[in-house]
Amino acid sequence: MSESTSLAWFRRDLRLHDNAALAAACDADRVVPVYCVDPREYGDRPFGGADSFDFEKTGAHRVRFRLESLTDLRSSLRDRGSDLLVREGRPESVLPEVAAAVDADFVTVHTRPTPEESRVESAVETELRDDGVELRRFWGHTLTHLDDLPMALSELPDTYTTFRKAVESAAEDADTDAETGHGSARVGDPAVGNPAGRDPLPEPAVPPLPRDAPDGGERPPVSEFVGTPDAEFDPAPDDRGVLPFDGGETAALDRVESYIWTGDHLREYKETRNGLLGADYSSKLSPWLNEGCLSPRYVKAEVDRYEDRRVANDSTYWLVFELRWRDFFQFQFAKHGSDFFRREGIRERTDIDWRSDDAQFERWAAGETGIPFVDANMRELNATGYMSNRGRQNAASFLANDLRLDWRRGAAYFETRLVDYDPASNYGNWAYIAGVGNDSRDRSFDVRWQAKRYDEDAEYVTTWLPELDALPAEYAREPWKLSEDEQSSYGVELGVDYPGPMVDLDES
Repeated sequence: MSESTSLAWFRRDLRLHDNAALAAACDADRVVPVYCVDPREYGDRPFGGADSFDFEKTGAHRVRFRLESLTDLRSSLRDRGSDLLVREGRPESVLPEVAAAVDADFVTVHTRPTPEESRVESAVETELRDDGVELRRFWGHTLTHLDDLPMALSELPDTYTTFRKAVESAAEDADTDAETGHGSARVGDPAVGNPAGRDPLPEPAVPPLPRDAPDGGERPPVSEFVGTPDAEFDPAPDDRGVLPFDGGETAALDRVESYIWTGDHLREYKETRNGLLGADYSSKLSPWLNEGCLSPRYVKAEVDRYEDRRVANDSTYWLVFELRWRDFFQFQFAKHGSDFFRREGIRERTDIDWRSDDAQFERWAAGETGIPFVDANMRELNATGYMSNRGRQNAASFLANDLRLDWRRGAAYFETRLVDYDPASNYGNWAYIAGVGNDSRDRSFDVRWQAKRYDEDAEYVTTWLPELDALPAEYAREPWKLSEDEQSSYGVELGVDYPGPMVDLDES
């Protein structure tokens, strides 16, 4: 009998642990891991249509993180006698060529619910089918598996609370059945529906790379994708950043270990999660989760282990609560598809008069709005690729609700800049804040109140806006209150050292 051969097509699942597509590929006798650097993911949004915006699709911070993740994955595979073939080109062209070169029987991949990713999968499937090669899809980037939802996808609730309660209730019922011996054969079995949650898959035994596999190729130069020479691409990290965010599975597992276990920060996560400065006010796992270097089921398993060994409290629950938020938007995109990218959103809001003002948008993007809390967050984003959840909500609300500029342009800017970008989470959250997505309540933020509540001493603002460092906290948060004499006294001239506010902030 001839040996079977598979291709393991890596995308945003750059890990060996809990990787269903890789595990399925390893059922074959011979396995060739492949990653395609698709040029459509870089440059000016080539997937976009008439409503696309003129920003790079993948900015420098995420490119750096992705290339580091690929290097780490390749190293891990080489340690196991395999390798990672890195090819530049469209997957629908590259994968059939590699499959033909090694006479592959099937290709495995993690499927994604977002439109661009789905279109690429379909194109690959069509090209492979013409050559008699099967594409096998797996769902592996959410905490709850798609097949384990307690409702049909078409009946998925459009509000998070309803969704969360349904998922948690189904999980509790499944746990009860397991304890009483009813339905216990299903619990922990990754092959069947399991509302209680599937255990993370162990790392598979990866066969040695076949001798007839093509050369692995070299890591593509950064300049091909971000329009800047490699020598200028990797400046020293900004010391004000919360973390350097090293890419790769190794760094991801190290972060879980340091945050949950070594630092014991999970114990107070709920109390500290709205912080703005420092490495440990929140888990900071999103870059690794969104690039697939880390499995959410692995995180949940570590939380469960922490609850067993140390403490179970509101904070341990709340980290899983946030993972379910991430799930929610993934399933929402599976349900609604490209409707999420429409200006009117899934709620068909035609009553909002969205404006277009390039000058105002550029001031927002550059952190020059004259509203320090907004500006500090935007400058952190530009410098590091990261911004706290509290900051994202306020920056998005200011653009969408105070300026009434097209929310999709803000979301597209975040898409370029964020090191932890995910299409469903990013556009889902922006639509939510703008009032065109999930939940019908007003999600407008009072930025001045938020600044006083979460940055009372103005430490965050002055960290990222050093031109305001000489001011007392009240004036650093609201410099427009300075009289001319006070401006002279403190050496901060509005309109020169720091801009005046873009919107009317008269308290009357």
